[in-house]
Amino acid sequence: MPVTIRSAALEDVPAILAIEHSAPEAAHWTSEQYNKLLDSGVVLIAEEAAETAGKLCGFVCAKAVAGEWEIENVAVSAEFLRRGIANELMRELIHRAKSDAASAILLEVRESNLPARRLYEKHGFRKVGRRLLYYGDPLEDAILYALRFDR
Repeated sequence: MPVTIRSAALEDVPAILAIEHSAPEAAHWTSEQYNKLLDSGVVLIAEEAAETAGKLCGFVCAKAVAGEWEIENVAVSAEFLRRGIANELMRELIHRAKSDAASAILLEVRESNLPARRLYEKHGFRKVGRRLLYYGDPLEDAILYALRFDR
């Protein structure tokens, strides 16, 4: 499905929140947290490029600290799942991290979130650790992933 990936703006936050609230696997944040990340991090959104152009399909958020980027949140609207949206978001995030001379992209993901883990592994992320009982509701380990860039 053709999508356009762009940096999010303040007016996108309500749509980001709507997608996030409909995605049980996503981290749940306040609008203030997204507004802050828009100023200090990277928030990319995917929009439909077809007949309903402008409809937000998904997003990815990351923070850059000391040359490493950390993925904070990723979600795709239920109606757009399995259409390659997360793949396109991840591709653009990796491109931007490399352009910014990042040394790595890091993340943690629920052990049971196999679709997300497959996505990350497809893009070259490797398992580098585990955080025992990191997630609550339900209690579950986090798998740590890293994508390291050669300098």
